[in-house]
Amino acid sequence: MKNLITRITINPDVAHGKPTIRNTRYAVSFILEYLAGGDTVEDLLKEFIDLEKEDILACLAYAAQMVNTKDFRISA
Repeated sequence: MKNLITRITINPDVAHGKPTIRNTRYAVSFILEYLAGGDTVEDLLKEFIDLEKEDILACLAYAAQMVNTKDFRISA
């Protein structure tokens, strides 16, 4: 899971500093909203061809870490 987290980046110049996938404009929250809405990983991979399965899994890993800890840090 730690290797997946490295795909999540925080850059003040991208998406207003929100956590994103590989420094792109795909915000973690954006992907999580799609999943919560019922889309599957396969649906997202078809819709957003520049994403990889590991990117989506990284969003889930990031969310899991965020709800399980009070002080979770990733490098910007």
